[in-house]
Parts: sequence; structure tokens; C-alpha cells
Amino acid sequence: MGYDDVIKYLGDFGRYQKQIYFLLCLPAISCAFHKLAGVFLLARPDFRCVLPFENDSENQTRFENFNKTLWSLAYPYDQITDTYQVCEYYDVDYNDGYLNGNSIAAPATNETKSCEHFVYDQSVYKSSAVTEWNMVCSRQLLSATSDSLFMVGVLLGSIVFGQLSDRYGRKPIFFASLVIQVVFGVLAGVAPEYFTYTISRMIVGATTSGVFLVAYVIAMEMVGSSYRLFAGVACQMFFSVGFMLTAGFAYFIRDWRWLQIALTLPGLLFMCYHWIIPESARWLLSKGRKDEAIVVIEKAAQVNNVTIPQEVYENLIDESAEKKNDSEANKSEKAAAASVFDLLRYPNLRRKTLIIFFDWFVNSGVYYGLSWNTNNLGGNVLLNFMISGAVEIPAYLLLLLTLNRWGRRTILCGCMLVAGVALLLTIIVPASLNWLIILFAMIGKLAITASYGTIYIFSAEQFPTVVRNVGLGAASMVARIGGILAPYLNLLGQIWRPLPLIICGALAFLGGLLSLMLPETLNKPMPETIEDGERFGKRRNANDLSETGEELTSMVAGGQQANGKAK
Repeated sequence: MGYDDVIKYLGDFGRYQKQIYFLLCLPAISCAFHKLAGVFLLARPDFRCVLPFENDSENQTRFENFNKTLWSLAYPYDQITDTYQVCEYYDVDYNDGYLNGNSIAAPATNETKSCEHFVYDQSVYKSSAVTEWNMVCSRQLLSATSDSLFMVGVLLGSIVFGQLSDRYGRKPIFFASLVIQVVFGVLAGVAPEYFTYTISRMIVGATTSGVFLVAYVIAMEMVGSSYRLFAGVACQMFFSVGFMLTAGFAYFIRDWRWLQIALTLPGLLFMCYHWIIPESARWLLSKGRKDEAIVVIEKAAQVNNVTIPQEVYENLIDESAEKKNDSEANKSEKAAAASVFDLLRYPNLRRKTLIIFFDWFVNSGVYYGLSWNTNNLGGNVLLNFMISGAVEIPAYLLLLLTLNRWGRRTILCGCMLVAGVALLLTIIVPASLNWLIILFAMIGKLAITASYGTIYIFSAEQFPTVVRNVGLGAASMVARIGGILAPYLNLLGQIWRPLPLIICGALAFLGGLLSLMLPETLNKPMPETIEDGERFGKRRNANDLSETGEELTSMVAGGQQANGKAK
């Protein structure tokens, strides 16, 4: 008897599970702070080059001191981007006669000089890491690289902390990640230079996996199967709440260092969880620590006001022991099959796997691309950011209402196509209708959020059991690559505002079309073996059906022989 049998007595989502689940969802808010903070920490306000006649000493030269009506005398104008090239200035004598002429005209020379000093508009941001370390013009890649390395940290953290939590337990790794997150979050806020800041933020990115994902796993492991869809989606809503609250912090705290520290300190509140949150009973049973698991189960039964028969405790066995019933031959067969290369060896499975990998890449890249692109949309930056977080709530509600009714493929394809069309429409919107560009961007954000939430479940149901964890792990790594590239994509918005949206739209639309080639999984048995995975969704003629079993058995046998030789 395993933990799933105990759930029958405790209830799928009893009072105890609800209390612990709610507490474990709260760290998602804190993790959202860190993942989205880069929008404000690395904000690039309007800026211009300090001209030779200006005194660039502190508090004397301001952005607004040089009237914009005179910019044509100092900065080259780019007809293509319709902006002044403020990274350089005309090499002329800026005397009073030149600046106070009766008419505003272009200077007589086209020779320019590169800027050495910059001044920034402080009407929206008092300061940011960009303004402090002048990450503009030839140094603008530094800001994108910092955000990109944050996502590298997320990737590394999902690998490292995931393995550590499986080995040493969910609870100790959760708190170790939390401590590291607070320490390096504060360090990022007091970093004296770019390198320290970026490395600190990368470590914080790694801890978001240790905090959020481990808390998510603990929560899901105590919930019964009938509530897992609700529990998984509702937890994401807390992340969306953190998304919106980040804008509130940025509204009241305009200095980037204090903002980073303020977004970090709420993590201290979760330290008290040490005396509240239990270790996962399911994990304890998997490690053979039956007595400790019984203590957790008894406390849950007491809060839920239920009685678990004594024979349940007596017959309770660690779930890992159940696997010992498998023969050694079956074990070796599974071990040989548990390789990501097996997903690419057979034609139908390979096609499905590559489409799923592409969908993960697109969903992650477009989601973070849109989330971090709010500064480029124009209008009120804080309002854009707030709306970008708010549209995620109806996206998740849509999943709760439709995912088990309309099917996974319908939702995934439909949402990716809607996102693609909405974002591609920005190409025809005139610059004067900026509100319409923002509207299409938010429709795209809502749709891609829904598809991102669907891809987790849909992928798990596509991969065969023997390679499911391997497949999901590989898909997750591909998704992180999309997140790593997203900051560089957003730099294109400085060339043309809709350009990042158009690229995201094209990728989402292509992903939606390709997803139509995937089989529906709703109310279908999940494939168990490689043979099942190859058969699932494969169209065959009637004459081929009788030969299916023999063909696939020989294919898999040949593949396993190849694996054995390779080892």
C-alpha cells in the first residue's frame, strides 16, 4: 500500500492539504518578483549624449536642460527609425551664435563624435543599473546579457536543485534555496559593479527553481489526482499576482538598488515555514522512512478530522519497494529505453518530440519576451506591466474551464495561433495608434500564457512512461534556451517598436500550425512503452495494422541492441 491509498482516507484536498498548499503557493509571488524585476532594474530611460558645452558634473547637467527643439543641431536624425541618434553628436563649435540662431537648421558638417558621457531622463526612473553603469549604445548588450544569464541560472537551478531535492528531501532544499536567494538578492542590490550584480542575479535565478519548483512539488505530492489540474494551475496564478505586485514596488521605489532589496526581503517571511511545512510524505515513503511519513500522515488526518484504520499504517510500504516486484529483465529493459535518443530514433515519435521541443522553445521565448518587452511598448510603462501580469489570470481560468472539455491539442493550437495572429497584426498598426499595439500585445500575452500552461500537461501525456521524465527534462531545457534568447530579441524593439512582437508572432503562429500534427491526448490512455509511443497518433493503412506489433518489436529490439553496444 502506497501514499495514493492513504489519500483515499485523507481526502484528495482536505483542510490540511488546503492550508499547506496555500502556504506553499505564496513563495511563487516572491519568485515572480525576481524573475520580472529585470524590467525595472535594467530599465533604459530616454537618454542623450552630454554635449561639449555642458557641464557633466553631478546635479548640473540634466536631460531636460537641452531643449528638444534644438536636438537637430546636435544629434544626427535617422529617417528609418524616426529617432535621433543620441549615441553621437555633431563635431561643431557649440557657441551661442550657433545655438541661438534665428532658424533651426541642420549643421553644416556631417562629421560626428562618439559620446563619452550620458544624461538620463529621471521622470520615470530615478536610477537603474543601466543608468548607473551606462549600459547604452555600444554597451547595450550588457543589459541583455545580464537578463540572459539570469535565465541560465534558472536552467542550472532546475537541474541542480531538482536532483538535490530528490536525494536529500524537499524541505531542506527549499530552505537552503531560500537562504541563498535572500543573501544574493541583497548582494545584487549593493553590488559595486556590473560583474558582481550579474553573477548575484544569476544565482538568484537558480534559487527560483529551488524555491518555486520544490514548493510546487511538495504541494502537488500531497494533493489527490482529482485536484491536480486545479492545484497546478492555481499555483501559477500566485506567480501572476507576484507579477502585478512587482509594478507596485516599482511605482513606490524608483531607485533600483532599494527596489532589488525590497523585492528580496519578503523571502525572510518564509523562514517561519520551517516549523509549519512538513517533508513530503510521498518522498519519505520513497526513501523507506516509513515512521516519519506516518507522523506527517497522522497530523494531516487530525486536521482533516478523519480516522485512518490501523491496518493502513501496518500495511504501508515505501513506494520504492513496489518497484522491486519488477523482474531484473524488465529493469534492464527500462534502463536501456530511458534515453532521450530513443525519442528521436523512431519516425513518428521523433516527429512528435521535435514538435513538442519547438513548442516549449516558442512558449518560453514568447512568454518572457512579451513580459520583458513592456518598456518598449510606449505609453505608461507601469500600467503596461500591470496589465501584462493581469491578463494571465483569465488565461489560467480558461485552462481550468476548458482543458478537460475541449482537449489539450485544441487549447494549445488555438492559443498559439491566436497569439501569433494578434502579434503579427502589429505590423499594420500605424505608430499613431500605439494603444492598439499594446492591445494586440496583451492579447498575445494572454494566449501564450494559456498555451504555456497547456504544454506541461500535453507533453507529459505524449511521452511514453519509460522516457517521460527524460523527455520532459529535455523539453524544459529547450524552453530555457528560449528564455535565454528573449532579452536579445527585445533589443530589436529599439530599432522598430513592433519588431520583437512580429518575430514572437511568427514563431507562435508556426508553433500552432505544427501542433496540429500532434495527436489529442484527452481521455486517451497514456503510452507506456516505446512501442506505444510510436503507435500513438500514427496513421496506418488497414494492411499495416496486423504487422504493427512485429515491426515495432523488432525496431525496439534493434534499438536496445544498439544501446547495449554503445554502452
